[in-house]
Amino acid sequence: MRYLLLFFVVTPLVELYLLLWVSGLIGFWPTIALTLVTGVVGGGLAKREGLRAFRDWQQSLMRGETPSVGLIQGALILVGGAFLLTPGVLTDFVGVALLIPPTRQRIAELIRRRAERYIRQHTVVVHSPRRSPVGRVIDTSGRDIEI
Repeated sequence: MRYLLLFFVVTPLVELYLLLWVSGLIGFWPTIALTLVTGVVGGGLAKREGLRAFRDWQQSLMRGETPSVGLIQGALILVGGAFLLTPGVLTDFVGVALLIPPTRQRIAELIRRRAERYIRQHTVVVHSPRRSPVGRVIDTSGRDIEI
């Protein structure tokens, strides 16, 4: 929670500093134009990559295969698009990095490895309710499981 608060406090300050710095280098109006262009181009890139990931999923499922583009990469595309739509230099850089397939694949692999490590170390725990509202749970094989 504290990291999220830190993110929402520090990121805008860094963005403001970088925008003022870029504005000092290239001028006010070119900085505004650059911010608008990255938003428009970023939105288009996010849409293209998102649609491509969705098509890859569909084709894999139609062939009866496990989809190669995972949920992590789909989430990274969504986050990258959001970062590119957010005005700023730092968020644009991160957004582009998340939308470029080789970079996105590396980041997704790092996240996957970290998640596997947390699961192996039992630091990620899923708790089930003590009792179901109906008193039983039916698993996917159709068997009743008493809780």
